[in-house]
Parts: sequence; C-alpha cells; structure tokens
Amino acid sequence: MRPAALEEPTSLEAIFAPVESQTAFEETVDRLGTAIKLGLLPPGERLPAERELCQLLGIARSTLRQALIALGQSGHLHAIRGRGGGTFVAARPPVADPPSPALLAGWREVCDARLAAEVGVAVLAAGRAHPRQLQPLDELVVAMDDRVEDFPAYRQADARFHVGLAESTGSTRLTTLVTESQGAMGDLIAHIAHPPEVLAHANAQHARLLAAVRARDAGHAVAVTTEHLQGTEHVLAGLLPGR
Repeated sequence: MRPAALEEPTSLEAIFAPVESQTAFEETVDRLGTAIKLGLLPPGERLPAERELCQLLGIARSTLRQALIALGQSGHLHAIRGRGGGTFVAARPPVADPPSPALLAGWREVCDARLAAEVGVAVLAAGRAHPRQLQPLDELVVAMDDRVEDFPAYRQADARFHVGLAESTGSTRLTTLVTESQGAMGDLIAHIAHPPEVLAHANAQHARLLAAVRARDAGHAVAVTTEHLQGTEHVLAGLLPGR
C-alpha cells in the first residue's frame, strides 16, 4: 500500500464525492455548476454515466436527473442522444451573473473561509506533496505567465492550481473545501478589474509557494499563502461594487 503522501486524488474525486447536504438537489447543482465555472469540468467534457454519477455522489437517480435538467436549462450542460451521446459541458457556459447583495454583504466571510482552508493546504502540502504532484502545477504557473492579458483563461488555470495543490495533501475533504471556496471567490472576483501587472505579481507568488512546498518549509508556505490571499482581499475591499 502506498503512503498517503503518494496518493494522487483527482479534481473529479472532489467534484463527485458523496453529497451530504439534506438538499441533495441543490448541492449537486451547486457542485457541478462550480466545477464548470472553474474549468475543472472543461467545455465539451463528457460527464460519467448516470449510474456511475449516482454512485459517486450518493444520490438517487431522480435527484441527479433533476439536477442535470436544471443545469441544462441554465446553459451549463447539454445532452446528446444515441450512440456516442451523453451529458456534456456546454461549449460556451453562461457568463456569471452579477454578485448578489447577499454575496456582497458576506464577501469577507468568503475570504476568511478561503484563507482558513488554503493555509491548511500550505501546511499539509509542505509535509506530504510528492514532487510528481507538483510538476503539473509548475506547468500551470508557466501557462498563467502567458495569460496575464486574458483574465478568464488565467482564472481557470489559477483555480486548477489551488485545487491541484489541495489534492497534493491527499485529503479529499480539504480538496472539496478548496474547490467550494474557489467557486465562491470566483463569483466575487469576476466583477473587478485585473490588470496584467497584478496577475503577474500573483503568479510570482504561486511560484514562490511551490518553492516553499518543495523545500518542506511549511512556515514560508503559510506566509506566501497568506500574502497571496490577503492581496486579493485588499483588491476586493477597494473595488467591489456596492461594497
């Protein structure tokens, strides 16, 4: 049996982990919709078959079908019948709605939850991450350097970076928390300006974080993570509409 540090959970494990909420329909819609917004389920991606999805999510087929219908009506998914058919992520998922008053009112709590989860990731990743789990994150840093002029593309790579680092801890629950916090943050930061200089600076922090994790320096990894996330919080404090 491989030690926990070498386990390599995928983003799909966090997306399709069993649903625990009493409102299984709402949580399923939210989880799949968040995964699509973050690019964890990219445009054109085929979802697993209904039977498999029900087993993965731990929900009834009727609940799953209602969720898939809702996501189809919202433009996130589309179904193709016949051989080679199935349920697919839309080629052009809908643009995010403006932030709701409730989201704007609670934006700082969203930042707090993200900070708590990702500081924990920094500590555990520094102690557990295997070098081969960090290589794809290096590639994302390079990709983000090339995307500072294209925020939607940068943001998808950014989300994959943070979720990927959470995966390197071997904790499915923590990966789920980070995925959820990334979704909530995405709803906020999609509506503020992102100059290329700011994105380049943030990506330099990504590189420093990976270096700290590789060095097994949990203290430095926590410091870089805190600096990185609080930078986003300061931007939100100044630029959110109707703050």
